[in-house]
Amino acid sequence: MRVKLKDITNYSKGSQVNSDCLIENGKYIYLNGGVNPSGKWNNYNVLSNTVTVSEGGNSSGYINYITEPFWCGAHCYYLFDGPKNTKYLYYALKSQQQRLFKLRSGACMPNIKKKDLGDFELEFDFNEVIQNNIVNILDECNKIIDNYHLELELLDELIKARFVEMFGEPRSNLFGFDKMMLKDTCKVITGNTPSKAIAEYYGDYVEWIKTDNIVSGLLNPTRAAEFLSEKGVEVGKTVDKNSILMACIAGSIASIGRICVTDRTVAFNQQINAIVPQKYNILFLYVLLKISKDYLTEDINMALKGILSKSKLEKKQFIVPPIELQNKFSDFVRQVDKSKFMNEKVICKFLMEGVKIK
Repeated sequence: MRVKLKDITNYSKGSQVNSDCLIENGKYIYLNGGVNPSGKWNNYNVLSNTVTVSEGGNSSGYINYITEPFWCGAHCYYLFDGPKNTKYLYYALKSQQQRLFKLRSGACMPNIKKKDLGDFELEFDFNEVIQNNIVNILDECNKIIDNYHLELELLDELIKARFVEMFGEPRSNLFGFDKMMLKDTCKVITGNTPSKAIAEYYGDYVEWIKTDNIVSGLLNPTRAAEFLSEKGVEVGKTVDKNSILMACIAGSIASIGRICVTDRTVAFNQQINAIVPQKYNILFLYVLLKISKDYLTEDINMALKGILSKSKLEKKQFIVPPIELQNKFSDFVRQVDKSKFMNEKVICKFLMEGVKIK
């Protein structure tokens, strides 16, 4: 039956912990909105097997399920005193992930208001036997997805091994290739957000990519939830096929430097820097940047704000092997990608469509 979330569960935001107070080897994860934990803490304020909803930022509306005690921050809702089968509630909400993203309000810093979350409607079956059956089926589906992810990781390791064999470790540059600043080999473009106050900037002309669409393990960005109109594209930032999109503003160091390769023309927001290669093969550059993630993020201070600015990115130095050698490596990557393609299609379909609960 159709219900409002506030009629089946209670929900509240957690308590803030300053990022400079987080403990590297803390016992409990600290979830402050976002897709992933922001760090570790030495205490918890929420019990295990809890559904969470990211409250603020670019990931506001993201549904998560935490299977261990954790500390919930002030930019994250946690659900409590609701259905006994919390996993079923998670799947019921996750199936409506795209609708939840649309609850966002606020142009500069999107957020989900408590009232809007409570009034959110979803399909919910109160029969516990049916709930258990659905959870069992979807848990098995997730195991299959996890196996696909493992296969992708192994294929990525194969690509990395071939890269090191051909080019060495990029930073040490044992093979003596030329090294150049990124600004001298690529064009770097910072995205933006066309004014939300002007409705005609948004429509169905070009996808507007956010960091949520840059998914680890997937070569290309997932389909965006929002699109710009033709007028929106005139004031927005766009790149064509075969450009790199890099997450440069994020709530955790793990998310900064995450990249994908565009397979279509897209617009993108200010949390993303696009890198358009001028002296690189696109697949070589993609792997080079993935391998160099620690180098990209080494001087970022998360206590201040997790930002890899355009100016810092442009000054980073990378090897520039002969284009013939880059192309040879690219051919190898394309052969491996044939094996990855079907796995990526399955994962991407799951991420985009979620799970369907009738």
